[in-house]
Parts: sequence; C-alpha cells; structure tokens
Amino acid sequence: MAVILCYGDSKTHGTTPLEKLGAFARHAPGDRWPDVMSKALGPAHQVISEGLPGRTTVHDDIVEGGMRNGLTVLPAILQSHAPIDLMVLMLGTNDLKHRFSVTAFEISRSLERMVLATRAEGVVKDILLVSPVPVREAGVLKDVFAGAGDRQHGLTAFIAAAAARQGVGFFDAGSVVTVSPDDGVHWDAAAHHAMGAAMAQAVAARL
Repeated sequence: MAVILCYGDSKTHGTTPLEKLGAFARHAPGDRWPDVMSKALGPAHQVISEGLPGRTTVHDDIVEGGMRNGLTVLPAILQSHAPIDLMVLMLGTNDLKHRFSVTAFEISRSLERMVLATRAEGVVKDILLVSPVPVREAGVLKDVFAGAGDRQHGLTAFIAAAAARQGVGFFDAGSVVTVSPDDGVHWDAAAHHAMGAAMAQAVAARL
C-alpha cells in the first residue's frame, strides 16, 4: 500500500470560506480535497491529511499562535507516519499575510528548505511540491492579506524552479482552482472536488 502524506494548511484541512473573522467551519468528510483524491486513487493507497489552518512554511505566528510554523513540527509528523511513499507539500498562502512581509521568492526558498528538511529525516521516498492558489484581497480576510496581491507575483514560477532544483514533482493548484470571493483565500466544495480529482492524477503519475 502506498502511503501519501498531504502536508498543508487550511485548504488541506478543508476550512470553508469565512463569513466573519474567528468563525471557522470545515467541509464535510468526502468534500475535502485529500478525501476526494483518496477515493479516486482507491484502496491500494493510504492518504493521510495533515492540514492546519494558519500553517506557514518557516514562520512562527505570534498573532495566531498554536505551532503554526510548518518546519518546526515537520520532523515529528514525518516520523509519526513513516514510512511515506510520497509527501504532497502545499504551503505558502499564510506566508502572504501582511504580518510576515516576505516576498514570493522568499516563500519559494522556504519551501525548498522544507524539502531539504524532509529528506534529512530519511522516511519519505518522494515529494510533490504544490504551488498554492493565488489569493485575492477580498472579503473578511482582506486586511489580513493586505498587499498579498503584489507580494505573490511570480510565486508559481519561483516554486516550479525550486522543485526543479531539488528534483521533486511540481503541481500548480491555481491551474484548477480559484479562491472564494467571500474571503479571498479558501475554497468552496466544488473547488475541493476539482482539486482532489486533479491531484489524484498527479499523484498517480508521480508514484
């Protein structure tokens, strides 16, 4: 059985578009993209969903708290689920929050560091690096992501280049999904289903 670890943020968690700050909800099981992907891949594959809302690549979040630094907790998560045939790594959206003030290039370099840290644990055979869906400065998260529209310019290309340097797989989530206009960040159920179907093909090809 192939073990696939999906390591991400609120999109992997299945957070629904926010109607107001602090009011979080989650899509039902089966409507989250890792679940959709798992069903499409079939019983010969074990899909593990490790999505934490607010998770960054390498940054501690003093506003949200709660161990949001994806690099810090990565070794424990990898060892908890070892051995892993493929890790699907999709982070970077939360790095675009105004409080972090990082560029698209820096986000790609942070993801590259996560790839290196993953390899150092010695329990993951392969990695599929996923470029996140571009955010919109809209809705209830407009102020949280102020300026993100400009800061994310070139992010997909930078991440693709990082994947090429490291010899890992690459997938552009923005090629199949757009964010909800309600908050400019999260996805509706239809988007999750589209992402799950596309990722099933990408993962099967990589395996």
